[in-house]
Amino acid sequence: MPASEELPSTLQRSPKHAQALWSAAHDSAVKTYGEGERAHRTAFSALKNEYEKIGDHWEEKAERGPSDAGASDGSGRTEEGVDANASKAHLLEVAKRLEISGRSSMSKDELVDAIKKANARETRHARERS
Repeated sequence: MPASEELPSTLQRSPKHAQALWSAAHDSAVKTYGEGERAHRTAFSALKNEYEKIGDHWEEKAERGPSDAGASDGSGRTEEGVDANASKAHLLEVAKRLEISGRSSMSKDELVDAIKKANARETRHARERS
């Protein structure tokens, strides 16, 4: 099935470039690996080099590159779209936008976890509204 027909909801609320990037990577991965989870993981891996998940959608990162250790070591353990390689200042700004309380006293790892939870919550709410 073409990627445009199975675009994840978070990407449906994201910039057209993010949608096109995911779709192209997904379609290429389907040709290589076949339909399924591996094609989706490959497409998200490509997306995470240029975009980060903020709330219920994806936004372009200031700097391209792997978003977390899982993206670069091939382990498959990722931070679910949070740019864990970004500075703590950037993560604090994202946490502020997501209205995460207690963010000023959090470590970088705690910020990443809190952002992941807030992103999941925002995505869940967006899906319920649609």
